[in-house]
Formats: sequence, structure tokens, C-alpha cells
Amino acid sequence: MSNLIKGKAIICIANYKTLEFTRLCLRSIRKFTKFPYEVIVVDNDSRDESLEYLKSLKWIRLIEHRPSVSRSTGGYAHAAAIDLGLENCNTEFFVSMHSDTFVNKDNWLTELINYFDNDQAIVCVGSGKVELTPRWRILLKKATDFRTFKRKLLREPDPIGKFRYYNRTICCLYRTDVLQRENLSFGMDQDKGLTGGKKLYFEMVDRGYKTIELPPAIMGQFVCHLAHATQAFNPQEFTLRKKTTRKCNRVVDKILSLPAVQDILTDDSLDQ
Repeated sequence: MSNLIKGKAIICIANYKTLEFTRLCLRSIRKFTKFPYEVIVVDNDSRDESLEYLKSLKWIRLIEHRPSVSRSTGGYAHAAAIDLGLENCNTEFFVSMHSDTFVNKDNWLTELINYFDNDQAIVCVGSGKVELTPRWRILLKKATDFRTFKRKLLREPDPIGKFRYYNRTICCLYRTDVLQRENLSFGMDQDKGLTGGKKLYFEMVDRGYKTIELPPAIMGQFVCHLAHATQAFNPQEFTLRKKTTRKCNRVVDKILSLPAVQDILTDDSLDQ
């Protein structure tokens, strides 16, 4: 689109009842971002203190979203919120970010945008899962993943791409004009079991666009993702295995107690 503002990005975050995480996410963006940007936060009908916090911030653009009853929680609502942010995007770059993700490196956005390398054929920069789990545990899990081994051995079909790689919306950068021109949506094929943004990524690749797939270790230098935090802290609305919930709580407690994180959470000036 010719009317997009060049050299600027909109960072879109969907919020749903995650006050502490959303506060950390937004303040970290405020603290570490030098590239010209604007933040759009789409609230998915939280009706709690996280929404009141967002309303107090003058430096973000808040969109209050009321999902339909049939798609009011989970992946459907999240994808719809990101799509709403995209509809309101007027900048060259569009960045999706989860509310339980926060920035941990100065000038992060400039460095990530540099991966586009002024190549108009590159339309997306991102990564897969950004794991906080030690690498040896990840490798052990992969080595003992017998279901995946069996699926590959038997060459089981994967018609919709359920097991196909994609850059996740945890923190992902896109060229806005391509998403708009190609009429792509973050909610595509969710009815078929794909998570938000997955089919969108497949479409970009299958239509011949180039993408940058950063190793999780590289993306982890820029952002930290507290996986499953939203679900674990809203157990009345989301179902997680008890083991996953306990692990998530341990990780969150550890990360939030770090001095660098506490510095951000206690710095109220970042809200101004």
C-alpha cells in the first residue's frame, strides 16, 4: 500500500486478563525500542484490572474487542485480535507479539528489521518456539519423541500442515503491504485445527515469498516468552495439564524475580 508509513512499525499485542505480563511486555517495549514504532493493544473483553491499566496509558492505541460468543476465548479470539490490529496498521512493518512475551535487548526491533536487508522479497522475520527450557532438555525431548518418529517412519500424510514449521506469532515481523495485498488473515484454517498465524505463514511461503526463520536461540536474545502463562494464570477458563501448569508457575516466578525484570516492573515512568 502506497500510503503506508515507511521506516515505522506497529507492534500489535492481544490482551486477555494478564495484567502483570502485559505491563512487563509494554514497559519493556517502551524501554528498549529505538526504531520508530506505535503500539496497538487489542483487549479481548477482559473486564478486569488489566483493561483499566491499558486505559490509563496514553502512549498506546487501545482497541476494545468483543469476540463473538462462539469464539470468545483461546486461539480464535487471539487471532481475531491480531487481525484487528492489522486492519488498523498504516506502517511498513507489522509486528505480532504475545502479552506474555517481553523484550530483553536494547534496540531489538532495529536489529530484527535489519534481517529484511532491504530485500522486498523477504516478507516475514520470526522464529519457532522460543524455549526457556535448557537445550539439553529440548534435545532429549526430541530424541524420545516416539510419536513423531513413528509418523515420519510411516510417512503419514499431513494435508493441512499440522506438523509443518512456521514462524510463530510470539514475536514475528511482517511486511504490512504483502499481508494486505494478499488478503491474509491470522485466523485462517483455525477450524481445521491450525493455530493462529500458521496458515498465513504457509500461504506466504507457498506463494513464493521469502521468509527468515531465526533459530530460537537467536530470537531468545531479543525477547523472552513465558509460554502458557496466560492459560496457567487463568485456570478457570483454560485447560492445561497439571504438570504444565506447575512448570509454568516455576518458570514465571523465576523470571519475574530477576533484577532486570523487577527494574522494569517497578519503573512506573515507563507508563508515561
